[in-house]
Amino acid sequence: MPKDTFYNLIEDKRNRIFEAAVHEFSLRRFSEASINQIIKKAGIPRGSFYQYFNDKEDLYLFMFQHILEEKKEIFRQDILDHDADVFDLCIQTTRVTLEWGRSKPAYNKISMLMEIDDSEFIMKLRMDTAKGLKELIERDKSRGFIRADVDTDVVVDMIYTLILKEYYWNGTDEKQYMKKVMDVIQIIKEGISP
Repeated sequence: MPKDTFYNLIEDKRNRIFEAAVHEFSLRRFSEASINQIIKKAGIPRGSFYQYFNDKEDLYLFMFQHILEEKKEIFRQDILDHDADVFDLCIQTTRVTLEWGRSKPAYNKISMLMEIDDSEFIMKLRMDTAKGLKELIERDKSRGFIRADVDTDVVVDMIYTLILKEYYWNGTDEKQYMKKVMDVIQIIKEGISP
């Protein structure tokens, strides 16, 4: 996360650095992104960058957390039914995320690039973001909505692979995508045996 010197900057300069990071990380995977391009776009000297951040990972985490907070605020405003089961929450959050993504296409590009980045840093970040889904699945096990013997990691992988990657890689239009999400969720929830 940023050093104190970053937070002492005027808001305009902090925003320029954030926007430069979003721009660069929406064009290139983390492992290929260039600090040089970020500082050039932000209009700051290289030495200043290291007064604000330890390294590229530090900047990425700051940007990622900022985007995550924006997304959480959208979810709070949209008034998701947090008591719904994990399956309904997946459908609700997918709808809200699609809507939000239309206004923030660079954020979607960053997400797509995270999916194809095999750097250790990004892989750990992806695993950390899956914790929330795991917690919801465990919560629903304790509420009797999901069988106790079901492997939580397998359900996370199924939801993640069949829902999230579908949108990013196949370029499906939103209506078709939402239908597919609901179909996949129904199959995961109910199984495929008669």
